Amino acid sequence: MFPFHRPRRLRQNPSIRNLARETSLDRTKLIYPIFINAQLQKESPIEAMPGVCEYGLERAVEEIAFLSEKGLLNFLLFGAPSSKDEQGSEAFDEEGIVQRALRNIKKLVPGSVIFTDVCLCGYTDHGHCGVIKDGKIDNDESVEILAKAALSHARAGADFVAPSDMMDGRVLMIRKKLDENGLSDVGILSYAAKFSSAFYGPFREAAHSAPKFGDRKTHQMDPANRREALKEMQSDIEEGADMIMVKPALSYLDLIREAKDRFLVPVVSYNVSGEYSIVKAAAQKGWIDEKSIRDEILLSIRRAGADIIITYFAKDIFLE
Repeated sequence: MFPFHRPRRLRQNPSIRNLARETSLDRTKLIYPIFINAQLQKESPIEAMPGVCEYGLERAVEEIAFLSEKGLLNFLLFGAPSSKDEQGSEAFDEEGIVQRALRNIKKLVPGSVIFTDVCLCGYTDHGHCGVIKDGKIDNDESVEILAKAALSHARAGADFVAPSDMMDGRVLMIRKKLDENGLSDVGILSYAAKFSSAFYGPFREAAHSAPKFGDRKTHQMDPANRREALKEMQSDIEEGADMIMVKPALSYLDLIREAKDRFLVPVVSYNVSGEYSIVKAAAQKGWIDEKSIRDEILLSIRRAGADIIITYFAKDIFLE
């Protein structure tokens, strides 16, 4: 009889399955997003994202210190300012909410790795990611402001600045600004392939960043475009990005894999708010096993090629 393969030999019991497992969910590769609101004193639950809160300054620092004791050391900071204007001035204010948080975090948790979201949508009164002129975003003026914001974050102690705006040339301008000011050790995590996605819905409640008019399709990417995404990633690497991101994760696993195969920098993927809230909502209904679904999703992102995952599930994982 002609021999046939018996792959089940490697699945006979938990010990053998663990030994043969190809992909692991490394907790040290997770980043937890933190929302810091200048108008809050304590914390406020985000209804659309069960288990996630936005924090006042002191509470945010306390939360990061608490989680660091549990072993979670990687954080991505989002700020909600005390006031907004056309240019998003508080984004680059040295006394802005993110800048103050950075200084406090680095004093209290010096071993933390802090990424900061660099964008204007949460700081402008119109909710768009750049400066509006004649009804359109002025790319180059927006990039100037984004670079100022990134510089202010770096001066305050950020380990990585993470431009999420998708303006052309912003990575180059930020790298130049950091280097000119003696901050060449500060890294750039570029939201290189950020798609115009319906999966961002719950996040906009958390970040208070919904646009007052129109949409973001002139700068965030068309979900249909693969080659354009690769071009964006290549461009950002050439401009000085130390890491590149694919966002969202689950509908773009093919691009995570292609990025991993093509590029020699770490590939990050953002397991975004909609992906998180869908799991939480179904679990609350009793329709799914939350932990099993969560781990399967995160493993799929890692298996696709993500070196690092930004996820709201990180807190749950470290507190288990």
